[in-house]
Amino acid sequence: MDLVDDLKIKVIDCDTHVVEAYDLWTSRMSTAKYGDRVPHVVRNDKGVDIWMTGGQALNKAAWAAAAGWKDSPPHNPERLEEVDPRVWDPAERLKLMDDYGIYAQILYPNVSGFGAGRFADLGDPEFSYLLLKAYNDYLTDFATVGPGRYIPVAAVPFWDLDLTIREMERCRSNGHKGIIFSQAPQAFGQPTLSDPYWDRLWAAAQDMELVVNFHIGGGDTAGAELLHESAGAAANYAAMPVTFFTSNCATIATLIAGGICHRFPRLKFVSVESGIGWIPFALQALDWMWAACEVRREHPEYDLTPTEYFKRQIYGCFWFEHSTALKASIELLGADNILYETDFPHSCSMAPGPASSAQMPRTFITEKLGELPHEVLQKLLHDNAASIYHLD
Repeated sequence: MDLVDDLKIKVIDCDTHVVEAYDLWTSRMSTAKYGDRVPHVVRNDKGVDIWMTGGQALNKAAWAAAAGWKDSPPHNPERLEEVDPRVWDPAERLKLMDDYGIYAQILYPNVSGFGAGRFADLGDPEFSYLLLKAYNDYLTDFATVGPGRYIPVAAVPFWDLDLTIREMERCRSNGHKGIIFSQAPQAFGQPTLSDPYWDRLWAAAQDMELVVNFHIGGGDTAGAELLHESAGAAANYAAMPVTFFTSNCATIATLIAGGICHRFPRLKFVSVESGIGWIPFALQALDWMWAACEVRREHPEYDLTPTEYFKRQIYGCFWFEHSTALKASIELLGADNILYETDFPHSCSMAPGPASSAQMPRTFITEKLGELPHEVLQKLLHDNAASIYHLD
């Protein structure tokens, strides 16, 4: 039995990452004008490929291409040539998606950071914008390899609000279905998320029907390694993302308590790669505090409870959760605000391999989610995402 095939569900994976091609920027920007500031890959003396800009290291070039990798994190690939092409080549990737039972993938970056913040502090806003523009154009080209199957969401130059809105308009015309945004823009010298400064951006996204996506790790990641080095590299690596998952709680609370949901009732937000099991508690806690603090007396215009605002506008993603956590979330939230993801091709994604405990997505769906009513599965795996991202 294979539920994906038997039910003919076109599964939409709401969180995947491109592995940026080594010539992404050098093929789209003038090296004659900008020299080695244009991001490029160099191999260091340890044989590791590194993204560099002007002598500054941005990230390892192949670390994210870890689906099916032979070793467990943090021992990720060091060179792209070692990696299965189905992980990074857009045409080959479609074949792996078919094997996995995934019809469409929403695409996020690696090199620029999960909220584009890595390009925000290079000291040259115009140059930083050109970097994001080249990345967004790369996504547009990537998506043409699998029309309707690769869904791009744009990175935005949030340090310039006018430019951000223009880039949103440009990318929307090129088929992008949303934007990624930082949970903590103040970490990059900008106003906090709840500041009315951003209202023009929210209004533009609402009018353009672009989903605002908050991917974990899109804020200030300084001090992310919480454990002492004596804990070991693997333990530190395991603990780090878990702290990121629940940090999106602050984002959800800010969107609701800051009045953003109230002022922009048609705007949709997604908490990406953060899981959902903690969300019912967070909403019950916010509802409790909402009443205890008499928020309605302070804001009589807030006509909904936090849970009601969430159900109207905010969505969470899950990948490994099942059984109690998933069923409790569905029972308390309903099935309309939950999206499925795999985090492909990161090392802790739903990508089986020699060093991974993950199941193939179609197997996970059949074995772990098979008890759910079929109409619920249809919502989680396809309908909710198709609705908010306006997919045919």
